[in-house]
This record gives sequence, structure tokens and C-alpha cells, in this order.
Amino acid sequence: MAMQFYASPEQIMRDRSEFARKMIARGRNVVVMSYSGGVLFVTENPSKALHKVSEIYDRIGFAAVGRYNEFENLRAAGVRMADLRGYSYDRRDVTGRAIATAFAQTLGSIFTVETKPYEVEICIAEVTATPATDELYRITYDGQAQEEQGFLAMGGQTDVLSKLIREKHTADMSLTDAVRLAVDAVASVGGEGGKPRTIDPNQLEVAVLDRARPGRKFRRITGAALTPLLESANKAAETPAVDTAATPAAGESSADGPTGTPTASTNGNGAAAATATAGVTDEAAAEADVAAAPESDTSEPADTAPSGETPADETPSDETPSDDGDDESASGDAQS
Repeated sequence: MAMQFYASPEQIMRDRSEFARKMIARGRNVVVMSYSGGVLFVTENPSKALHKVSEIYDRIGFAAVGRYNEFENLRAAGVRMADLRGYSYDRRDVTGRAIATAFAQTLGSIFTVETKPYEVEICIAEVTATPATDELYRITYDGQAQEEQGFLAMGGQTDVLSKLIREKHTADMSLTDAVRLAVDAVASVGGEGGKPRTIDPNQLEVAVLDRARPGRKFRRITGAALTPLLESANKAAETPAVDTAATPAAGESSADGPTGTPTASTNGNGAAAATATAGVTDEAAAEADVAAAPESDTSEPADTAPSGETPADETPSDETPSDDGDDESASGDAQS
């Protein structure tokens, strides 16, 4: 009689978990976060017909990673459940917590009983009156349900994405800032050599639960509506920092460029020497004045000339000073 194959329950659960995680890790990441105007969903999805982000009910959204046919079956079951409860009781009785609990029970039963678990990870989001009360639920392949605060990331590299979002996310951020942060997080992994990638807008699936929208809150952002958000985010990222270099004080010349102001200095003979200081520093101008001065100085200063004589630093209008700054007029007394 053949012996029946035996494996411990721990080993069976461990193998199933590893099997499900491998498929989920191969899927593209999904970022869900709350912002001032509602709840934002961003994921990389090249398909235009097979959506990873969808609507469940009026205020409730759905996002998933993993095997498409499996999470699509769950989404359809969630829509039927929400419609039946809203029709039987009241639309306000359909809550995100109830939908998340039903998904957790279903996935838990499949993981425990079935031979192959579902290779999916699901997010249920419900928008409320304020960002502080928005509800985000993560349901894993084994039926565990967790409530997240503010944001969550699903996929193969959630630790990296969560760390990046946690550093910059705030509940009062605008839609443009939220889209920029979510796209940067999704593009931060999967690049060559660990570098960030550039994702084409056509490869993105973006949707929101709009807090201010009456009735059904879910709407997709595509095409002409998505492009301005991404362009605004790129312009904000490329804006250069404001130059805070110190401005030279009054009376000081800047070494970065010419001042263009001539400096008038008087040598020992009483002649006015005009020294152009354009393109030179104060120290270079001082050296030029010293070089122009004679070795001996025996004449009176120009400001002590007799009243009947023309001071040497006042050049007559019919004479032009030479290039070296010395007055070409005679050094004797000028007749009045």
C-alpha cells in the first residue's frame, strides 16, 4: 500500500504565500493616496481596455495588482454586492469597510481551501468629507485586511515607494502635487541601474474619487485632462532656485563685472588724473593711482591756490586733458 504524501500545514501555507507573492511582485506598482480634493489612483498600465483601477460604488474605488482575470472576478462580485445592498436598503449603507470585509473573507477562504491561491493584492478606497477621514483598505492574497492612513503602495517594491511617498505626502496637497508625487514614486523603480524612469503619459492610468463631485465620485483623468497636470508637475520640478547671492554694499565695487564709473584723483602737482576703473577691482585702481604719482612733491595742494589764480584741478574749457591724466596746461599762474 502506497504511503500518502504528507506536508505540514506550515509548509503548505508557506509555499502558497511564496507562490502568490512572486506573481504580485511581477506586476506594475499602484499608488493610492488622499489629497485635498479626494483620493488619487495612479498606476502604470499600457492597456487601454483592461483597467487596474475601477469604480465599485458612488464613493468607493477599486485598485489591484496581480493576475487580471482573478481581481476582475472580485471586482465584479463587489459591484453586484454593492448594488444589491444599495437597492435593498439605502445607498448610504454601502461602505468601503463592508466591501473590504467581503473581499477579505473571500480571499481568505480561497487561500485556505483551494489548491492555488489568488495572485492578487487589492485596495478599496472610500472618499469622505475631509482628507483626514478618507478610508483606504489593503487586502492581501491570504485575506488579511489592513487600514492604511493617507496613502498606500502595492506591487513588488512597496517599501521603496512607501518611503518616498511618506517623506513628501501631506493631506492638504493639491491634485497637481499629488499626481507629481505618485508618478515620481512609480517611476523611481524599474530603471536601468536603479535609476528613475521616464514614463510616457499614454502608459499611465490615473483616476480620482472627486470629493466635490455630486453623486458618483469616480472619474478617470486621461488625454487632454491628464497632460496639463503632468506638464505643471514637470515645470515645478524644473524651476531653478532663487539666487540669494549677496548684493555689494553702497560704495563697493563688484569683482564679477565692470562698474563703469571713472574715479577722479589728484596727483602731487595739482593735476586731475581720471582713472577708469571699469573691469578692475578697487585694489587694481589703487595701484594705478600710486603708479601715476611722482616721486617728489613740493607744490601746494590745488585747494590752497590763491583766489586770483585758477586752481590746477579745474581744466579750462578750451583744453583737453591727456590720456595719462596729466594736465597739459602750464604749471605757472594763469592770468585772469
